[in-house]
Amino acid sequence: MTVIGHGYDDNVGAPAYRNLIINGGMSVAQRNPSVPVINAYGSGYYTADRWLYTQDNTVGTWTQSVENDAPTDSGFRKSLKMFCTTANSSLDAGDFISIDQRLEGQNLQHFLKGTSAAKKFAVSFWVKSNVTGTYIINLRDTDNTRFVASSYSISASGIWEKKTIIFPADTTGVFDNDNALSLSLQFALMQGSTYTSGTLSTTWGSETGNIANRFVGQTNLGASANNYWQVTGVQLEPEVVTPFEFEPYETTLRKCQRYYQIVIDSATNFYQVIGSQYSANAVFARFWFPTRMRAVPNPVDNTLRVNIYSAGVLSEANAVANFAFNYADPQGMGVQFTTAGDTAGRAVHLDWASGSLHANAEL
Repeated sequence: MTVIGHGYDDNVGAPAYRNLIINGGMSVAQRNPSVPVINAYGSGYYTADRWLYTQDNTVGTWTQSVENDAPTDSGFRKSLKMFCTTANSSLDAGDFISIDQRLEGQNLQHFLKGTSAAKKFAVSFWVKSNVTGTYIINLRDTDNTRFVASSYSISASGIWEKKTIIFPADTTGVFDNDNALSLSLQFALMQGSTYTSGTLSTTWGSETGNIANRFVGQTNLGASANNYWQVTGVQLEPEVVTPFEFEPYETTLRKCQRYYQIVIDSATNFYQVIGSQYSANAVFARFWFPTRMRAVPNPVDNTLRVNIYSAGVLSEANAVANFAFNYADPQGMGVQFTTAGDTAGRAVHLDWASGSLHANAEL
């Protein structure tokens, strides 16, 4: 008998919350639906929430997007797509692109990693590319500088294929029980010889001195312009692969908002809050987050401007936010606005004028 609403998944009668991946179906994209001309060293979250683009060296130019494209009759409607617009057919040693999800240690304790009862890591996903060949996926334990790798094959061009991978258990290295980064799931797209010149490490081992074993055999997706790779339905769970754990959109959104959220957005064009004129030249207001965040966030996309009303009269039009005023915690953020000179001690009313305020607490 399947229990509903008591920690069980209605699809299979298995315990709910078994998928450690957030937004594995790519349904939430708070930042952007598409970002062209990605070609800079470093990493960033561009489209689908919780999915990190990581790049080292010059690796061509890419567009990342969330597409209305998914396997037929799978239950998925969206996928994350990487599309090559400028090729790099001759890789330098340090070239590197991956699509990652980073996980908190406190959410991984039931894998019992680092103990004699350690559990396997079961990964499943759907993938599609026009480039057939061997692709590599890594798990990286950042707490203990350890990793394990596996290959999978894309057999047919332009066809959705489901992949399942069982990574071995690791009896070395306990995950920290905190809200910091402990484990990364990494999909490789193109890697140079620094990462591919050894022997693929299909058992857990130290990353130190073994970087050449991380992505051995990886296909160069960026060898030609118009090459692409898409993924959806990503699931990570202990021991065995089970059917994907579908959840309501609002549940996935709340999980994503723990790491990133839009407090005010220019597309919304509406926000009102009460603040205080605590000095003649400064107004302070508190913006509460709809979801408690993982840690104290940083303000991003901080182009916010407001109209300020004092005693019912417009006292400042398009007042600019000053984010040097760091009254922030996981539940909200205090923001200071510079004013021309008003009566201190009054309560004031702030209306959105233009711009945005986003909060970032990503791992």
